[in-house]
Amino acid sequence: MLLLLMDVDGTLFLTDDPLVGEATAEAARVIWGIDLARNCLAEPLHDGGLALGQMHALARRAGVPESEIEGGLPRWCALHAELYLARLAETDTSAWQAAPAAAETLTELQTSARLALLTGNAEPIARARMERLGLARFFPEGQGAFGCEAEERARLIGIARERAGGWPAAETVAVGDTAADVAGAHAAGIRVVGVHGHPEALAGADALISSLSSLPGALSALRPFA
Repeated sequence: MLLLLMDVDGTLFLTDDPLVGEATAEAARVIWGIDLARNCLAEPLHDGGLALGQMHALARRAGVPESEIEGGLPRWCALHAELYLARLAETDTSAWQAAPAAAETLTELQTSARLALLTGNAEPIARARMERLGLARFFPEGQGAFGCEAEERARLIGIARERAGGWPAAETVAVGDTAADVAGAHAAGIRVVGVHGHPEALAGADALISSLSSLPGALSALRPFA
């Protein structure tokens, strides 16, 4: 059986969500007294980034001393997730879009894979998004890894494997939509399927698919797994 590590933004969740940028900026103002734009995460350099690493880079660019960044990051992570959830509670997300046939595809995958989230989002944000999209049931608590737990994606993959009981790297596959997803998976010694993203950005992925519904077939083509 595979451990299948699913990205959220751009993979399972296809709608732009400005709330996370707003919460990021407000929490940074509280923790370090810096002013960031509400769309501070919109730059391409943040594509596929992890919350902890993104905020570290933004605070450094704003001139916050490194020691103050390191000391404030845990508090920032907690506060930005709290602020996001407060905004989400007042937001109509009926127009949010999951990947087409996401629920059906994940149901099929459950028969041959162990599913977990691997995302740059803080865990409360990722799980709230899955709940709103009707996909939370596929991703049990205590599994996967999230963007406030490490600054490097390869380390997140290690955390997810540890939480799955030391799952073998050879039987672990990541699914994502950015070059960072591909690079992080290979740095961690696992395979990766690129989905939705531009083929040039996903160059080097072990398989490329244009729709999540093609994932079961792509995984079959990647076998055998050691």
